[in-house]
Amino acid sequence: MLKKVAFILCLFVSMQVFGWGMTGHRVVGYVAEQHLSKKAKKRITEILDGESLATVSNWMDDIKSDHAYDHTHNWHWVTIPNGKTYEETEKNPDGDVISTIERIITDLKKGGLPKEKEAEGIKMLAHLIGDIHQPLHVGTGEDMGGNQVKLKWFWESSNLHSVWDSGMIDSENYSYTELGDVVNHASKEEIKEWQSSSVRDWAYESMSLRNQVYNLPETKDINYEYRYKNWRTVKERLKRAGIRLAGVLNDIYG
Repeated sequence: MLKKVAFILCLFVSMQVFGWGMTGHRVVGYVAEQHLSKKAKKRITEILDGESLATVSNWMDDIKSDHAYDHTHNWHWVTIPNGKTYEETEKNPDGDVISTIERIITDLKKGGLPKEKEAEGIKMLAHLIGDIHQPLHVGTGEDMGGNQVKLKWFWESSNLHSVWDSGMIDSENYSYTELGDVVNHASKEEIKEWQSSSVRDWAYESMSLRNQVYNLPETKDINYEYRYKNWRTVKERLKRAGIRLAGVLNDIYG
């Protein structure tokens, strides 16, 4: 049984598991920067040696090629089968996106970390808070987070995970700053509500979108109509991720 689980995990890691693609992750970082307190922004800039949250947001995908970080591969996603809560699931012994975000927040709040480790923690939060808002990073355990759902995206071979990671975003042809400005509109009440929610709430929100995400035609041939029906959701998830990232960092540093 353990060998089977290990094989499945390795297979999932070897497939596309990037959350939002490069542009989407930069949007999350960019939006977060607009909602940081002055104190938090100053401290984070010092820790990151002048880099922005947008520019470090893809660091966790970049390090997948470095074997020193092999232990982080499973941190990008979590499996919560339909009808179950996270608390009821069998946990991945190597960690998952929920437990990792919660752990990093706790570690950063405690303080006392070497600067390099503190910078890594911020970079990981910038990325993983984006990941947990991508609906297919909270998987059912049945199709490798949509990677096994093969389809045609604008008449080219793809899969459902890739469409949500980058397909819809890239097809709109925005720069990350342009898309960031498009999505970065929220009322004070919305910001307060979103920033007061928990990491597990974020995961359950992603779960609640499954029926929408998997609403595919029998032909599995999707393009303009699917993008039209889901583009608002993509923008909403990027916006909430950025605002919540800022909320977490303000709580730690602000």
